Amino acid sequence: MTPLDPRLYLVLDPVHGPADPLAVLHAAVEGGVTAVQVRAPAATGRALYDATCSVLAALAGTGVAVIVDDRLDVALAAGADGVHLGRHDVPPAAARRVAGHGLSIGWSVTGPDDLHAADPAVVDLLGIGPVFTTATKPDAAPATGLDGLRALADGARELGVPAVAIGGIGPHNAHAVLATGVDGLAISSAIAAAPDPGAAARALRPAPLG
Repeated sequence: MTPLDPRLYLVLDPVHGPADPLAVLHAAVEGGVTAVQVRAPAATGRALYDATCSVLAALAGTGVAVIVDDRLDVALAAGADGVHLGRHDVPPAAARRVAGHGLSIGWSVTGPDDLHAADPAVVDLLGIGPVFTTATKPDAAPATGLDGLRALADGARELGVPAVAIGGIGPHNAHAVLATGVDGLAISSAIAAAPDPGAAARALRPAPLG
């Protein structure tokens, strides 16, 4: 398994997203992306599996971890490096029992209740957000804003679990988001939908990678 470096974490839909998702992927990684989450909520299990396998093959040897959103079964079947779970998915403790200790397990935090449910003995990464309102996930919880993010990031540090911020983040606000104390940025459309994904990643790279 490739260790998860969350500093610049691309969330990509390779099934219903960009016309050439692998080209976006290669450009984004060259631009500084350090981890990739495969998120395709409208895809069938088979389509998600095939897409995950394609992403894994494309990133073999790069040191960039591949995480599957929501679907523990697909993550395990494809041999992904991790899974990211939310309150409607398999509970993290159950996922850990099935997957063992080799799989990275992420957990979505939209507010204090989700933070309190995070077991640092089970969860490897927290995804906090949405920070700002975003069209990428129309069913998302209310935005935390920077103050809410800061409070949740403080809670993550108390737990000792790294955290990334997600939702409406781009070059114009990345520094303000990182100033709240999160360990990285999870980015979707600001990279995947950009005319030049590599340049978009590079524009964000100085913030998380210094």
